[in-house]
Amino acid sequence: MRTKRNKSGNLHPKNKHQQDYNFTELCEANTDLKEFVFVNEYGTETIDFANPKAVKAINTALLFKYYNLTFWDFPDDNLCPPIPGRVDYIHYLADLLKTSGINENAKILDIGTGANCIYPLLGNAEYNWSFVGTDIDKKSLDRAEKILKKNNLTEFIKLKHQKDAAQIFSGILDATDKYAASICNPPFYRSQEEAMQANSRKMEGLGNITIGRNFSGKQQELWYKGGEKAFIHTYLYESSKFKNHCFWYTTLVSKKENAESMYDSLKKLGAIEIKTIPMHQGNKVTRVVAWTFLTKDEQKEWNN
Repeated sequence: MRTKRNKSGNLHPKNKHQQDYNFTELCEANTDLKEFVFVNEYGTETIDFANPKAVKAINTALLFKYYNLTFWDFPDDNLCPPIPGRVDYIHYLADLLKTSGINENAKILDIGTGANCIYPLLGNAEYNWSFVGTDIDKKSLDRAEKILKKNNLTEFIKLKHQKDAAQIFSGILDATDKYAASICNPPFYRSQEEAMQANSRKMEGLGNITIGRNFSGKQQELWYKGGEKAFIHTYLYESSKFKNHCFWYTTLVSKKENAESMYDSLKKLGAIEIKTIPMHQGNKVTRVVAWTFLTKDEQKEWNN
């Protein structure tokens, strides 16, 4: 498999991962990566991207080399996020905040932070933002807390357990809480079966026949009854009950039709402004949808 990175400007201009992977440097950053590196038929160093352990090792190396982390570990049954794509969300969010006059000391609410705690780690490293990360899985939060302690980040990143799996903001937001933005990478699939089928197709595309052994990610990370659309509409409905707590509510949306369906719902809920921010990562196209319930006067007052 080729590891040539798309250099046509698909990633955000500030993304550090525009170029080919330098495996010599990455192996120095994380020596555990060495055992997974080989030379493919094209004479290029690479890893087996269908192997979860190899994928975890290279993403750990990226965090160590580019984001000043010294520890990033969690059980193999938790999802391992691809760093280049995740940090793109952070950079586009920074652009959005800048257009709103929020340039410094941003406090961000991460919905579903997971055991890897990836968005808070990247947002703090790149922009010195502070975070509150939430999750319905207490074990995932315990694992994330270990990462924060090992990297001396507990002062900047706090974690909250969402005890009611049916709620998103209720039980998390206090009356006086104010965040520059909320972020969310929602569960994509409607069921475990659908997630497994999609993973099988992905592994076949990567040329790996042992697809059953390469599936990782816990239930709440991957699927939700009704899929991405159902989760997002719960998310936006709840956001309307906490209109003044976040300047911007945002979420990743994988399916274009799901993004389109949000607009009518948000208008009915009283959203003042709605934006869709496209993101391109190689052949993959996704987007961030952002909305605010603040009037122009309230937006100006927010920054005073």
